[in-house]
Amino acid sequence: MPELPEVEVVRRGLDAHVVGRRITSADLFGARVARRHPLGPLDLADRLASRVVSGAHRRGKYLWLALGDGAGEADEGLIVHLGMSGQMLVSDASSPAQRHLHARFRFADGGPELRFVDQRTFGGLALSPLRPDGLPLAVAHVARDPFDPEFDARLVARQIKARSSGIKRVLLDQRVVSGIGNIYADEALWRAGIHGERAASALTKPAIERLLGHARDVMQDALAQGGTSFDALYVNVNGASGYFDRSLAAYGQAGRPCQRCGAIMRREQFMNRSSTSCPRCQPRPRARRIP
Repeated sequence: MPELPEVEVVRRGLDAHVVGRRITSADLFGARVARRHPLGPLDLADRLASRVVSGAHRRGKYLWLALGDGAGEADEGLIVHLGMSGQMLVSDASSPAQRHLHARFRFADGGPELRFVDQRTFGGLALSPLRPDGLPLAVAHVARDPFDPEFDARLVARQIKARSSGIKRVLLDQRVVSGIGNIYADEALWRAGIHGERAASALTKPAIERLLGHARDVMQDALAQGGTSFDALYVNVNGASGYFDRSLAAYGQAGRPCQRCGAIMRREQFMNRSSTSCPRCQPRPRARRIP
């Protein structure tokens, strides 16, 4: 699933190609693309017609287009759930429909269309009212991410310190800190030399702040390389893949030497996924004794 860097790459593409344009029509193909919109695809398409895209925004992994009437402030957000394979593509109107095309947006200026393509159909579109601060109500539960100007690493470190769960599980909790998924959690933990099963409460607050800094740094590095693409499913709005997968030090590196110490990287089960870490740089925490 796309994480913060991949979603930010898409957001920047939408900002460059869609913001300031008026939607003349929206075609939604099938009910699944609008399953998060209670009134269904026809209602969603009708409500998008004649709306002006005033901004492309993101919090963590959540992406939305701010919509207004072109005269006042935006009052709704079109939330774009990319899911596992969703793509927002800027396409010439005369180009053939892509396979797995689920939505098509046409604009008053007659320029390139915006198309939502989703092979695995876990993604979708939905409208949500905007709060006065511009955040959609549907995204209000999501915590700030490390790129947010108002992100307070010291405050977040205190919140994390109060948790007894493993630190990786806490990093993935979008209500605590958003934008970090399995890939960048593994990378940040490797950079910090911390095993993901270590209890968050067992870490010092300075150590947690350093870990959050590593998470921001690794996502910044990924963003500079267009994100992480393992196949053709994650692309930017022009259809190009990112290439940070070539720079990964932990995620997907099981069986290879650690770039820091040379020990063979290990893969362990984590929730319904996996974690990759170095047995030497990131020793497993000792089992807790039962009184």
